[in-house]
Amino acid sequence: MEHDPQAHALGFRDRRADALGDLRVLPDETVCAILEFLTPRDVARLACVSSVMYILCNEEPLWMILCLRRLNGPLQYKGSWKKTAMYLELLPNEYEEPCKKPLHFDGFNSLFLYRRLYRSHTTLYGFSFDDSTVERKKDLSLEEFYHQYEAKKPVLVTGLADTWTARHAWTTDQLLLNYGDTAFKISQKSSRKILMKFKDYVSYMKLQHDEDPLYIFDDKFGEVAPGLLKDYSVPHLFQEDFFDVLDRDERPPFRWLIIGPERSGASWHVDPALTSAWNTLLCGRKRWALYPPGRVPLGVTVHVNEEDGDVNVETPSSLQWWLDFYPLLADEDKPIECTQLPGETIFVPSGWWHCVLNLETTIAVTQNFVNSKNFEFVCLDMAPGFHHKGVCRAGLLAFGEGSFEDADKNIFSDEHNFNYSELTRKEKRVRIQKPGDEPNFEGTGTRASERYNMWKQGFSYDINFLAMFLDKERDHYNSPWSLGNCMGQREMREWLSKLWVGKPGMRELIWKGACLALNADKWLECLVEICAFHDLPSPTDDDRLPVGMGSNPVYLMEDHVIKIFVEGGLEASIYGLGTELEFYSLLCKANSPLKKFIPDVLASGILYLENGSYTVVPWDGKGVPDVIAKSNLIPEKCKEDGYPFGLRSKKQFEYRKAGMPIHESISSAGCTGIWPYIVTKRCKGNIFAHVRDKLSREDTLSLASFLGEQLRNLHLLPLPPLNHSKISDTEQHLELPYSDRRMEVVPNKSNIQAELEIFIRTLMKMKKDVSIRLSKWGDPIPNTLIEKVDEYIPDDFAKLLNIFEDENDLYKVWKPCSWIHSDIMDDNIFMESSSVNLHSSENAEGAGLVDDGSNGHDDGLKGKSWCPSHILDFSNLSLGDPISDLIPIYLDVFRGDPSLLKHFLKSYKLPFRRMPQHESVEGGDKFGRLSYLAMCYCILHDDNILGAIFGIWKELRTAKSWEEVELKVWGELNNYKGFP
Repeated sequence: MEHDPQAHALGFRDRRADALGDLRVLPDETVCAILEFLTPRDVARLACVSSVMYILCNEEPLWMILCLRRLNGPLQYKGSWKKTAMYLELLPNEYEEPCKKPLHFDGFNSLFLYRRLYRSHTTLYGFSFDDSTVERKKDLSLEEFYHQYEAKKPVLVTGLADTWTARHAWTTDQLLLNYGDTAFKISQKSSRKILMKFKDYVSYMKLQHDEDPLYIFDDKFGEVAPGLLKDYSVPHLFQEDFFDVLDRDERPPFRWLIIGPERSGASWHVDPALTSAWNTLLCGRKRWALYPPGRVPLGVTVHVNEEDGDVNVETPSSLQWWLDFYPLLADEDKPIECTQLPGETIFVPSGWWHCVLNLETTIAVTQNFVNSKNFEFVCLDMAPGFHHKGVCRAGLLAFGEGSFEDADKNIFSDEHNFNYSELTRKEKRVRIQKPGDEPNFEGTGTRASERYNMWKQGFSYDINFLAMFLDKERDHYNSPWSLGNCMGQREMREWLSKLWVGKPGMRELIWKGACLALNADKWLECLVEICAFHDLPSPTDDDRLPVGMGSNPVYLMEDHVIKIFVEGGLEASIYGLGTELEFYSLLCKANSPLKKFIPDVLASGILYLENGSYTVVPWDGKGVPDVIAKSNLIPEKCKEDGYPFGLRSKKQFEYRKAGMPIHESISSAGCTGIWPYIVTKRCKGNIFAHVRDKLSREDTLSLASFLGEQLRNLHLLPLPPLNHSKISDTEQHLELPYSDRRMEVVPNKSNIQAELEIFIRTLMKMKKDVSIRLSKWGDPIPNTLIEKVDEYIPDDFAKLLNIFEDENDLYKVWKPCSWIHSDIMDDNIFMESSSVNLHSSENAEGAGLVDDGSNGHDDGLKGKSWCPSHILDFSNLSLGDPISDLIPIYLDVFRGDPSLLKHFLKSYKLPFRRMPQHESVEGGDKFGRLSYLAMCYCILHDDNILGAIFGIWKELRTAKSWEEVELKVWGELNNYKGFP
């Protein structure tokens, strides 16, 4: 509270100290921020504590936050946010009456609350009077656009929308008439997806007095209202788009319908992945402010996470920036600005900061795109690390937290040698001026000028300059991926692969981008060395780029496939290859029927770089090569004959690394130049992911049966013998002997606890941070379920593993452990046309591993019958619960189709772990449900399995409990008894 001497002189009592008690030492904005963590009911109770708490607890911005946080389903605004929250809380009608009679108190004032109130009620008519510094052009030719503006500076273009139907049809009244019941996505600072029917949104716009109003910002408008797509077309200046090679459901969000009232807008930001954008205004007026790349606006703070490069921008709202920060700027520090009028299209180049304020109700459409001018910048932004991301956005201010003078001295002492290791994890461009602070015009102007001079001196938005700040120790395949990136790791590789095939005339540019994003040049060098050692044909131009899907660099040659193990670093890679080679050996010894449906191995070995030269060492998985023995990553006990990096050792490695922080795993992964590899024959046909839509229902049922048969063969494959010399005395008790997957009687419970201690401890580690992990993944996982996840997952995992006592006081445990594939998804199943005799051994044994991509032989085969021929990519083999193999099959391959799951189980014919009919489990019968076991594995999984679940079953986003989700998704398992 700001002390008011005049109020004291008039005899008004300052009630703040008495009303807030010990909280009086906190600024009003801090108290208001604390209140946001309470529930609506707790805020209502707190409002009864004192007069000042009553005032703070009745603030509309507070109730807006509380309301949006607890929202489930489409939003209906009830005239105020407090009334809307009460409606969502299902309170009786008689509670609404007191809300209509607010209490009033003297003796309290707050500059913080006053400024917020002012922003909520101010009008913006006068904001349109500015000296536009953005050029306006009419009839701009493509040649002129490329030469003067593309990748250089913004421009306002008139006339591009003159022929659009949207030019006259996109008004509030017309859209209300045609799309009143259509629910659009709302943009708000929340991890939740908020939807409003358009008629409810129009009603909200008329009633609201929010300082940062809700804003329709919907990237799915073309799906929910496809008629809108017919009302406009991409202007001729922006039609080159490298994302066009992707199917609509594969490409990242790229187009948005934007509707908002006066005072709404987009706060300061750089467009995702450094893409360029165009924005056409159909109705109303927008005020734009823009800064060139690397020049962070006053009041904005850029945070870059050092682990995954995730960028977070702290910024005041658009309106707050114009009111509180813009007046502080000297003329040379002001942004490029303009007022956009209906029918005008503004172009925003890659990397430019921009802020938009709606001066009245506006309707617009915008699209982001990747073309030949910004492609390398987009690839750079998706490269691993964080240094370059900071420089791209904050320029040279991303260096150190010292004074600007020191930074200037350090950076420019040698303009050709930039030390990117000096970059900090969370760099603050400038402290945000708080609304309650007294502005220092003189100091702010001087500091802004210093920042401008530093930006002007040495920063260049040039790809060669920015690439200097890449972290050479980070690699795409074993570095964490930022959730803020516009697409996933695999999707990005698939995109580059499709560009390589689909745009052969632009391969020089695509190669440059792939080298930035994937280190493609390094992996090509490795490929050439492996081919030369094994007398294989040298890679052609078509073979230079690794194919898209998969977790490692995979190259499709004419007759063979080469996979270089990279994911997880050397230790994970050597265990991955060692286990895969041991598996192939056991497969042959057991004469398993599965062998016919797994590609042949032609060669395997280890490639390493030493003193600038590559060396290749053949390795069949037995023994420990000298280059591995010399590394410090491999435990001494692994140095023996047999398969020292086989299944048993790999499982212990997985236990050791469980719960390891990301940055620790990275540090161990990036310390070597050693890469295991495998060479297999290449399959004919195509992966299931590329022919899914061409399969008939009969073909799909045949696939389900095939997977059931082959998973049965995999899970019945004998485990390798246990080598007791490999593990310590303690660890020996932790191994689960293979017992044909039946009940095993053990003499006492303590022995069982010793056997399962590591497994249980691993599950407990995974549960420890499960709510944090789910919160980070965010939408579409409902917040209400995230809050309940800890009580749903058991505290005692021994119950989950079905340890129980029989009538003879003997403890029994169901033995579920077997070989598991862990990754049978649509890109790891190979398909052939029905004209080939798929199940004959001579055809199957000549096939080869393709864990990724297409071989291009499927053109013109639409309408033909397809049958499964091979299961691919066994690098993720592990020892575990067979039911975990159902997760990727059911969710990814079957896409949640229960009839396909039934068909699969009919062919599988093996029982999963289950309770005997006469036994019960302490704590309820949920531990006897297979559905509960499967759901727990989904929640505890390292990957975002829940995102897939709530993507398939969208109705579950309003689920009230995890049990509801469990039974909907996995309930069919409870009817399955198996065929012992």
